[in-house]
Amino acid sequence: MSEAATEAFVGYRELLFSIVYNMLGSVADTEDVLQETWLAWAPRAGIGDGIANPRAYLVRVAVNAALARQAAISRRRETYVGPWLPEPLVREEPEDAAGPALRAESVSMALLVVLETLTPLERAVFVLHEVFGYAHTEIADILERSPAAVRQVAHRAREHVHARRPRYQADPRVQRQVTERFLAAALGGDLDALMEMLAPDVTLWTDSGGKSRGAVLRPVHGRDKVARLLVGVSTRTPEDLDVRYRTVNGDPSAVLFAHDAPFAAMVIDLTEEGDQVAGVYVVRNPDKLSRVAE
Repeated sequence: MSEAATEAFVGYRELLFSIVYNMLGSVADTEDVLQETWLAWAPRAGIGDGIANPRAYLVRVAVNAALARQAAISRRRETYVGPWLPEPLVREEPEDAAGPALRAESVSMALLVVLETLTPLERAVFVLHEVFGYAHTEIADILERSPAAVRQVAHRAREHVHARRPRYQADPRVQRQVTERFLAAALGGDLDALMEMLAPDVTLWTDSGGKSRGAVLRPVHGRDKVARLLVGVSTRTPEDLDVRYRTVNGDPSAVLFAHDAPFAAMVIDLTEEGDQVAGVYVVRNPDKLSRVAE
């Protein structure tokens, strides 16, 4: 295995991770796909058989390996206890410091939830085209389909996504401020403040994988139900709860620690006007928080 081939794979690893994670929503599955991609790349690169475009080759292998893994993931999700949310990607640095390219390729928790409603093929095409800017002809080569077929899939996926989530980018500073106010109200059991902050059709998703006492086993819809549930939960939170503000899937969010271990990752989604909370995503499954550092 040549040093140049190893460096090529390492150089594209972050891109491959981002694409596959946005297709699967699972870090563990993404790492498995990258391992498969490496095993496909190493022998070919080692014998120097003239791979003209390593980036294109690696992306094609990774995307198709991710698609092949979808059936097993779907079967696993069928037996999952309660709502399923993507494994959060947590960064300590402010998103602005991470650079515009990274922010452009960071798919929010809210959008990832919508992408779960697409077929695996639709999701792959949407991620490649809408998130990473691949042309339909490039995607056709990756998926071994005609450009016309890819355009049709892309149109169907885009219409589906935009019908469920309008295209807008919340101001990071506003989202951070609202997150802080929301957490203060939720942890303080302030029903009036929550009722003021929540949109009428707000939805709360809590993913515990059935591993937390008092877990909410289905999404909760509506301002009154969500507010009252949060007030009830506030009386059962650990006394030593420590809130740390981090970037989760590209958005200013909060990670809660208890007994020096991650307790929950919480992301809010704002209305298009930015003045109310449209969605609350809480990941409490300890398996999905195992990679979160203090």
